[in-house]
Amino acid sequence: MRERRYRITLEHLATASEGQPLHAPLSFEAGNHDDLFTIVSRLRGNGQFDSDTSAQLALGLKLFGEVILKNRKHPLFEEIGPALRDFIMKLKSQGKAAGAAQGEPAAE
Repeated sequence: MRERRYRITLEHLATASEGQPLHAPLSFEAGNHDDLFTIVSRLRGNGQFDSDTSAQLALGLKLFGEVILKNRKHPLFEEIGPALRDFIMKLKSQGKAAGAAQGEPAAE
């Protein structure tokens, strides 16, 4: 499967004390083997977290996971790779259980 390409943009809106943005927007391109919009939508739909938390979790995991996949032989990722895989499997299974409880068909 071909890699999907994304532009990720991070905008600093405000801080609690200053109320003004401190940084210019940060933008970069990233590739991923999955459709990130579908994954965010799926996690948002399973009801485990609020919408923004679901998006943060999905994007953070997918971006980090792709870095690990592309650098799987790097010693830095030796220990985290298996633990991350286990975490994602647990997240998926809880999402399927939540969806089933809400009467939704199981997602692949």
